[in-house]
Amino acid sequence: MLSETDTPFAKLPIIARRHVYLFQGHQFLDRLAMGMIVAVTALALQGRGLGVGEIGALFAVYAAVAMTAELPFGGLADGVGRKPVFLIATVASLMASLVFILSTAFWPLAASFGLVGLGRALRSGTLDAWYVEELNVRAPGVEIQPFLARAQTANFAGLGFGAIVGGFLPALVSGNDPSDPLVGRTVYDVSYAAGILLTLVVFAYTVIFIREPARPINGSVVLRAIRAVPGAISDGARLAISHRALFLLLASLTLMLFATNPVEVLWPTVVRTMLDPERAAATVGLLTAGYFLAIAVGASLAGRVGRLFRRRHAVTLAAIFAALIVCQIALALQASLIGFIIVFLIFSVLLGLSESPAASILHAYAPDSRRSTILSVQSLLKQLGAMVGLLVLGSVGETEGVGIAWITGVLGLAIAAVLAILLARAMKS
Repeated sequence: MLSETDTPFAKLPIIARRHVYLFQGHQFLDRLAMGMIVAVTALALQGRGLGVGEIGALFAVYAAVAMTAELPFGGLADGVGRKPVFLIATVASLMASLVFILSTAFWPLAASFGLVGLGRALRSGTLDAWYVEELNVRAPGVEIQPFLARAQTANFAGLGFGAIVGGFLPALVSGNDPSDPLVGRTVYDVSYAAGILLTLVVFAYTVIFIREPARPINGSVVLRAIRAVPGAISDGARLAISHRALFLLLASLTLMLFATNPVEVLWPTVVRTMLDPERAAATVGLLTAGYFLAIAVGASLAGRVGRLFRRRHAVTLAAIFAALIVCQIALALQASLIGFIIVFLIFSVLLGLSESPAASILHAYAPDSRRSTILSVQSLLKQLGAMVGLLVLGSVGETEGVGIAWITGVLGLAIAAVLAILLARAMKS
């Protein structure tokens, strides 16, 4: 189906290699800041007295806001530029962290998670679309999956190292007493404060180093872009629905997130029951780092795995979904910390392997004029799957246990695997 050639990185024109390095650096720093926060979010919420159901509800608020705002801001980025919209997203992320630190009750925390969702919606379909389009200009005709995988490796490596720092900071500043509130409402909030500082660095990096073709931005241009958003949304949604391959891809990714997002959100609550309280933050931080670094390893191996499947990306996805089914059931049945860690890291590698095959299929069918919008459609549907999964499976976890919830979610992965097989057939036709 694809005509691109599989070009080694060293054979790219130097201008293309610089572009890849620049974006890798940006992704690493951006996710480093995020990883510091993600490492302690569940513990910080539990430290404020929230239960598993309330934590799931907060993440559902995040998903709902992100889902609602995805398409409008994706279309806006296509109109006024990817860099300005990303910078606004960075400001939203800063505000979210500040509100979190100052909040102790559910509803103010819900506002913080809503701002996180807004920032997510603003980010999606911005600089990743810029990266692909500029790479196509600087190295036309290359197979894009290996270079998507390089960016995703930097992305998850940043999350991993950020999680290490975010997990250890609370213990360092509190003398290993996690009950001592030094910053905001819990000691874990010190990681949020560090994330804020690094997010300011990301803002400066974006302003200085990210370049895109100049677009006139004034009041009339912005208003025209805003008025064009409904049409862009309609066109993007129509393309996603009418194109069979895109529809099957997006449906399978939605179901994947339904099943796997409750694992990604709720696993710290399971691990915490296996640990002494004074070691929880550092251990969860290390395992969070291992989770992201394992995803980075999976992303880095995706090119080799893709070659094993002869670049049949949909077939690769079907195989990965099948493997995730086995891993998620095994994870739910683990009773020991060591067994949980081993299975969880394998699960994480599989998540990393899934990233670039899916992205390659999507970018193959997304026109430049609607690339940000199509990426936002994808993100919207994935957030929908994540939100429904957290609400439904979070409720099951509250009443029946988290392990039962994860096993219940496997049904979504099974359907996703069937859709990926149908996708493979559609791409042959």
